[in-house]
Amino acid sequence: MSNTYFQFKQFTVHQDHCAMKVCTDACLFGAWVAAKSKTEGHQFRNCLDIGAGTGLLSLMLAQQSNLHIDAVELDEAAAEQAADNFELSPWKNRLQVLQGDIRKIHLGRQYELIISNPPFFGNSLRSPDSKRNLALHSEMLELEELIAVASRHLLPDGVFAVLLPYERKENCILSAAAAGLYPKEMVSVKQSTSHGFFRVMLWFSDEAGPTVHSSISIREGEDYSADFKNLLGDYYLNL
Repeated sequence: MSNTYFQFKQFTVHQDHCAMKVCTDACLFGAWVAAKSKTEGHQFRNCLDIGAGTGLLSLMLAQQSNLHIDAVELDEAAAEQAADNFELSPWKNRLQVLQGDIRKIHLGRQYELIISNPPFFGNSLRSPDSKRNLALHSEMLELEELIAVASRHLLPDGVFAVLLPYERKENCILSAAAAGLYPKEMVSVKQSTSHGFFRVMLWFSDEAGPTVHSSISIREGEDYSADFKNLLGDYYLNL
């Protein structure tokens, strides 16, 4: 059985009512986005988190910034859990959960930063758990729809950051280009130095140009890699 909560240095993520639990690649993505938001000289003031789940990404960003974050989540139980996690955090005044379908909900604003760990793995093997299927697969939100929604809610010169299965990167880049978004950076992710790539982290803007490519391994041997420790050191208890 999965743990009912995940303890970080500055906040706790309760997850007993969410189909998708805290996972290492999502933590890596949250830390990467937070680090890039600081080092690239951006002074983001607001953020939209599409498919918030437990609220993990929003909490990680809030720890490292002064962002006001709207987190949209379709599943009612997950949205309630994210709201509870926000309320227990030191940044509750800057975090808001909106429960509903991102394709239909009226937000009334555009954002400088949009982030998403999307609720699908394409054609991956489906789970017998229907809620987990909604969290993992494109039954409710297709990749093209996600990009269209992000483009519609993104301010000029804004950034869209997304975590995807590695095999979907080309489809994502083509769909994003059709919506006027172009990859400024792409980080390919391995479970370990001996594994192949299984995730990709993409950083899009409306400015066409060369893409910076890099890679990261979560583990090196039995330990976390130096790059992973550098990114997660402010979050994980034992780093």
